[in-house]
Amino acid sequence: MAAAATSSSSNPFPFPTRRPPDDTLFYAIYPLPLPTGLPPAALLASLQSLHLALLSHLSPFLSSHLFHRDPFTLSLPADPSSPCTLCASPPIPHLHGALRFGDSLPDEWLAVALLFALTRAFPDTVARAWDSDGDFLLIEAAFALPRWLDPDTAPNRVFIARGDLHILPPSLFPSTPSLDAALRAVHDDSVPTRAPDAVQAAIQRRISGNLPEMAAANLHTARVVAPAPVAKVLAEEPCLVARAVEGFYDRDVDTMKHAARMSRFLKGPAGDGVEMVRTSVRMTRAMYAQLMQQSFQAPRGYPMPRREEGPDRWVEAELGMKIACGFEMMYQERRHEVEEGKGSTWEVYRKSLEAAGCFEGLLPGSKEYKRVMEDAMQYYKTSSLFSRTREILSAPVRRIDEILAMPYSAEDFQGIDLPPSDDDSWLRNGEDELNAELHERQKEIEEYEALKKHTKGQKQNVSSSSTSQPSDFNLGEITESMQDFVRKMSSFEGAEVPSNREEMESVDLDVNQFFKAMESVLGKVSQEKAGNDAETDRKSSSSDMDFDDSDYENDSAEDAGDKDMDDSFMESYSDALNQELSNTSIKETFSRAPHHTNDEGPSNAADSDGEMAPVDVDLNLVESFLNSYSSQQGLPGPASNLLGLMGVKVPPPDGKKL
Repeated sequence: MAAAATSSSSNPFPFPTRRPPDDTLFYAIYPLPLPTGLPPAALLASLQSLHLALLSHLSPFLSSHLFHRDPFTLSLPADPSSPCTLCASPPIPHLHGALRFGDSLPDEWLAVALLFALTRAFPDTVARAWDSDGDFLLIEAAFALPRWLDPDTAPNRVFIARGDLHILPPSLFPSTPSLDAALRAVHDDSVPTRAPDAVQAAIQRRISGNLPEMAAANLHTARVVAPAPVAKVLAEEPCLVARAVEGFYDRDVDTMKHAARMSRFLKGPAGDGVEMVRTSVRMTRAMYAQLMQQSFQAPRGYPMPRREEGPDRWVEAELGMKIACGFEMMYQERRHEVEEGKGSTWEVYRKSLEAAGCFEGLLPGSKEYKRVMEDAMQYYKTSSLFSRTREILSAPVRRIDEILAMPYSAEDFQGIDLPPSDDDSWLRNGEDELNAELHERQKEIEEYEALKKHTKGQKQNVSSSSTSQPSDFNLGEITESMQDFVRKMSSFEGAEVPSNREEMESVDLDVNQFFKAMESVLGKVSQEKAGNDAETDRKSSSSDMDFDDSDYENDSAEDAGDKDMDDSFMESYSDALNQELSNTSIKETFSRAPHHTNDEGPSNAADSDGEMAPVDVDLNLVESFLNSYSSQQGLPGPASNLLGLMGVKVPPPDGKKL
């Protein structure tokens, strides 16, 4: 293991493939028609032009809106001519992004609304969005989706184009389409891919309204009293409050040590104290809830007012203290991770090495264990993942250092007319919002059940004019349904039983070819119908069960003799079997076909030669079904279930013997 770990000729520490995080939205935008066949430089220029146009369109909104964790961004793939690792897609020209929304689910739907708006403003673009649940847009419209659509059939079928949701039907692509073919179909106006109105309505309920109004409904403004460095950072980069709240909410014992010292945001450049100022902070509702719902004691030495000064001043100071501590913990922890070369990605990488057995048989802390760990760390630091992680971690730290390096003072925040704090009654009155959401879901379920019941009623009216009158019940339906059922093809998923017998596909059975096949197997040919069957066989069309006429023309006399012997044996065997069965009571358990009369009078063949009369299979089938149904006494059972699946409606038992 050690030798493998130190080998430089191969990759001893492969990076694992990670499952998409549960709190991240992924999205991609494709230009159509796809700019394929272009030189790499021309392709890159085309994507850059689209990138600039899309960001320019969104700039007025994105510059003023605050997301809970990550902002909505679009970027170019590292290599447009190579498969995309973020989208797990083939090398198709596109722009993509990932938005980590955390606990703020409205941010995910706000990003979806932006994608709908972009495709509406740029008709020659198609977008798709997914998260750890897959095509989550289908979950929102679950009660309106066609029955064939499920997670197995959904890949490469759900897109956003021209401001609408598009779903590729199986009639267009029976199997999972390729991404290239799916995009071309969505872009083709002659191909009907727009989702039904019910699906559109379900999605629009979540993203309807003006984008600024929709975004403002998820924001909360609050006055706080915080250290001057914190106020300066928030004034220059308001979006960094998301990192501060994240640092406060995800704190642990180690990061709490940084908050206890407050060496960056509670001390001036010369080590002296800083002044407290009043400022206004805008954050998402989820951020505000995360700060307010957690009890947190101020670090020793942090200036807090007395409670006697009033509850409003105490709330403002406490909220500012939590934000300041969040900034301190985030800043110090990220700087430490950058210096040490460690972070969340390193922890994931290290755990994957442990799972792969790289440290098997090594005691933690031993010399060999430390050597393998150092080799893994050196390999990690030379990877592109480490470079990207280091850049992400250090970006807020560098920006904070740049802001605090600028001259500022507490007087800069005095005399400013601050907006009042928003009403936070929503934080305690969420029951009404929850009930409204539950009512909306219940309404969807009721509409779905009503539609299903209406559709079922229409099918029943088509199959039977009245199910309540026993006189309308046709016994022949049982035999016909059972015959259609046994002729249906089955597979490893089971037998297919249609809900409406009249809607079943017709079963084509070539009787002549069927008897011909049976005769070839059993070797029993009726001498009376031999001539007629031969003539019919010559006229019948070929099928999978046809035999060539040359097979019979080339039969030798010896084969014909063997066939006659087989016919004679089968006749003798049949006579002996009938004679044996006629002496038992089994003949009394079946209903038999009645004897027919002819010009010579009633047939007494059964009495004269002892042969058993033929069994009426259809009659026995109906009697067995009705006896089983009657024995259920109106309760669920195998007979009623099977008849119901075949679409046969049987009147309830009336107490008489069936």
